Amino acid sequence: MEVFVNSSNVKYSQDFIESNYEYCTTSVEKNGNKIVATPSVERLTIRTERNVAKLGVMLVGWGGNNGTTFMAGIIANKHGLSWPTKNGIQLANWFGSITQASTVRLGSNSEDGEDVYVPLKSLLPMVDPNDIVVDGWDISDLNLADAMERARVLEPALQQQLKPYMMKYKPRPSIYDPIFIAANQADRANSVIDGTKTDQVKRIMEDITDFRKSSGVDRVIVLWTANTERFSDVIEGVHDTANNLKSAIAANHPEISPSTLFAYAAIKTNCIYINGSPQNTFVPGILDMAERDGVFIAGDDLKSGQTKLKSVLVDFLIGAGIKPVSIVSYNHLGNNDGKNLSAPEQFRSKEISKSNVVDDMISSNDILYKAGEKPDHCVVIKYVPYVGDSKRAMDEYTSEIMCGGTNTIVVHNTCEDSLLATPIILDLIVLAELCGRIRFKRKDDDSTTAYCNFHPVLTILSYLCKSPLVPRGTPVVNALFKQKACIENVLRACLGLAPDSNMLLEHKLPFMMKSAAVSEPNVKKRKITNGIHT
Repeated sequence: MEVFVNSSNVKYSQDFIESNYEYCTTSVEKNGNKIVATPSVERLTIRTERNVAKLGVMLVGWGGNNGTTFMAGIIANKHGLSWPTKNGIQLANWFGSITQASTVRLGSNSEDGEDVYVPLKSLLPMVDPNDIVVDGWDISDLNLADAMERARVLEPALQQQLKPYMMKYKPRPSIYDPIFIAANQADRANSVIDGTKTDQVKRIMEDITDFRKSSGVDRVIVLWTANTERFSDVIEGVHDTANNLKSAIAANHPEISPSTLFAYAAIKTNCIYINGSPQNTFVPGILDMAERDGVFIAGDDLKSGQTKLKSVLVDFLIGAGIKPVSIVSYNHLGNNDGKNLSAPEQFRSKEISKSNVVDDMISSNDILYKAGEKPDHCVVIKYVPYVGDSKRAMDEYTSEIMCGGTNTIVVHNTCEDSLLATPIILDLIVLAELCGRIRFKRKDDDSTTAYCNFHPVLTILSYLCKSPLVPRGTPVVNALFKQKACIENVLRACLGLAPDSNMLLEHKLPFMMKSAAVSEPNVKKRKITNGIHT
């Protein structure tokens, strides 16, 4: 399915979709009790390449739960695998992926005014998951078939079908630094890159070059889905600029984490780098590099279950004028991520990414929250090996309501952790690749260098991240509806379509409606059976 826009503002050629678009914003100035709002319009030309690159993906932590599940998902969907379960035959799918399994409202049917929904992936040309070529690194030397079995994520009947495919793949050796991950990971570290940090960066760059050459891919995305590291201590003269970071690597400084080394190597080889864990990989020197070299980066931490729900509930409560005063989140899981997070320093990284998710929603309402006021927010994670990849999350939201009343919402959520996270990895990859094919310019600027890409920090991917990375001076948005609307409306802009405002005035104003009177056939009739409306 492909969406075609019938408008003089959109031009289709063999290579591009080009739209003329009016981007409307409102700037606000406060002067005491007087607030002045000034609307403005930026007229843009947006050009999207129609030819999708042959895409290569390199996963750091390819032999982990998420890495093996991602590879298994690619293979199972590519070959249309099915397997028996106690509920019947299950078919491979990408449920949980917004690019593969969600729809967006395109507009209304001209005949009866009914909403028309289309797959999100049909709006613009996007990479087909079946065409993605995968490679990667891991500190464990297991082939992916054995690593998949160790992960205990997928049904045995599916694993048996996948084994002949998965056993062909073995991760490249990775960087292992025991001062950044939990000591309980040492027994996995039997395939590591030795040498100084300079040697390690050089090896990663050689691996990327080798993969690019041997696979014939046009573009490579590197994504970290390995263990959560502890936060790095950001040191002046070490992490603060690209040049200082380069010198610190050459000096083998101990406070440069493996994930930062991977990010450095990716940027140096012109690869998009995505951080799927909560540690502070993107120290200022990495941000400086990305901005200087114009290479996309995005992160931090995959937003899958508990945190995604939190960004919906808190937005709903504050938007309704209700004041959350206590948010307590507890979860336990038994996979290797849980094992690593049982160490205090690694847990602290996760706690930070989970805790900051409500900040922008709180700051949006100074009626409920005075300056500096925040809810009590507690996050607990426990390692329980027996439950494996099945994560159990319990949340309690206590809020103040009218005249001193309280309202408490308690939620219990059981989810299969890697089966929620893996589609998010796919979305990050698909959308990041698309961002590389979208360019913007002011409509009246005809200079040869007028077109530009998105800013190197891809904030458009915030919907998929617990702790969205943003450029300096840019507001952080965690509210889920705003994040999803951003993705959908940017894609609409590429087609010259206005944002979906949800105003639906065509169904509210008599002169825009097909009939100003309410006709009987359009009223949904309800019959009463035993006193119950149906």
